[in-house]
Amino acid sequence: MKRSVIAAMLAVLIAVGVASASGGPSLLHPKSLHKTAPATFLAKFTTTNGSFVVKVTRAWAPRGADRFYNLVYYHFYDNQPFYRVQQGFLAQWGISMTPAIAKAWKTAYIKDEPMIHKDGKGTIAFAHVLGVKNSRTTQVFVNLRFNNLGPSFPSFGVVTKGLSVVAGLYHGPDSVAANAHQDYLAKYGAHFVHANYPHLDWIKTARIVG
Repeated sequence: MKRSVIAAMLAVLIAVGVASASGGPSLLHPKSLHKTAPATFLAKFTTTNGSFVVKVTRAWAPRGADRFYNLVYYHFYDNQPFYRVQQGFLAQWGISMTPAIAKAWKTAYIKDEPMIHKDGKGTIAFAHVLGVKNSRTTQVFVNLRFNNLGPSFPSFGVVTKGLSVVAGLYHGPDSVAANAHQDYLAKYGAHFVHANYPHLDWIKTARIVG
């Protein structure tokens, strides 16, 4: 077996916690990821369309900031598609392409919190189940304009570099179809998405920086 294949397999095992005998943090166990975010931090997303940086301010939405920090810190957002991009409106992601991980996080809810910072252009917030309280999990979106979506979408950060990269993500028919079939994305993972929605842009890596 080629070394590159072995390395890739090990990376997946470590990510889901199978290769860890210590019982430590694992993406398969959401409750094990409970770090408190710094007052401010930067997260760099490297994508198939370029890179962008999000600056998070914990005071804006502490629960959202903590959840986002843990997801980036433990590489949850690596190898994920931008499955909903509506030009001039928003760009959304946050469904794991490893079905077991997607299933584990489906009901890993965080409680609602008040909106302190308006959802201006470039701000980032968690999506939730419309009309259902306390239903934020892992899906986030960047506002591509001042959307005024209301207090149930509290912003926790803003894109400080590369907003044009986010605005330029693929937003054609594959994006419309992928967004309509989010359950399939979560159930069948990366192979399904590549086969059925080949034009989508993807996150390569997301990392805490600075």
